[in-house]
Amino acid sequence: MTRRVPCPPAPGPLEAYAARFDGLFSDLAQRRGFREYLAGLLLPRDRNTTLTCLAGTEPVVGAQHAAVQRLQFFLFESRWDPEKINAHRVELLLNDSATASHRGGVLVVDDSGDRKDGSATARGGKQYLGSVGKVDRGVVTVTTCWADKRLYHPLRALPYTPAHHFPTGTAAPGFRSKLQIAGQLARRATAAGARFRAVAADAAYGDHHSFLHDLGEALLPFVVAVKPSHGSWAYGNIRTPLASPPWL
Repeated sequence: MTRRVPCPPAPGPLEAYAARFDGLFSDLAQRRGFREYLAGLLLPRDRNTTLTCLAGTEPVVGAQHAAVQRLQFFLFESRWDPEKINAHRVELLLNDSATASHRGGVLVVDDSGDRKDGSATARGGKQYLGSVGKVDRGVVTVTTCWADKRLYHPLRALPYTPAHHFPTGTAAPGFRSKLQIAGQLARRATAAGARFRAVAADAAYGDHHSFLHDLGEALLPFVVAVKPSHGSWAYGNIRTPLASPPWL
């Protein structure tokens, strides 16, 4: 068996963490790219969503820098499995006594949207974007995050693909609504070993019976917000959650 070539270490204590993922990468370039990517995300830089900033170079003019090109190759061309990387990250979190989940925490389901101009971006479309608080052109990702009073950490994220990307729209076999993705992520969190008291979500999810039914079938308790106009059933009367008579 060929001995692995040593990889330039990540800064400080980050190396000990990065080394735990080495078995999931096939060559030196991938292991080096992973370390540079982690460092770029964690260092105090202004725009760690761009390759030039992740690599610590000047915007635009630094795009041809060797460090930027390495990150470009690592993130978009190199063959490694992001599902395995994330699964191992979650496994490390859940097995560490400092970050392990427990029954006092909650599983927060939400989505995040980012504006993207033009129509060339994969999974892009005109939809509601929470980051700007309105309908605009962009991409949306559904996420799960475990949290308690002391800490929080993301578990998983899946991108949402708008219906217009499919030939038959919502009837396409591959289409998944944000509600369906959220239910899938909640079940996968349980399968991964995450423990929590309840699933928590805002009214974008709490107002939809299909999502709550999905959680119920998975035997997952939930606490969700609903809009004031959302009616709720009770013995003796029908009322909206924020418009109850004072004697109730």
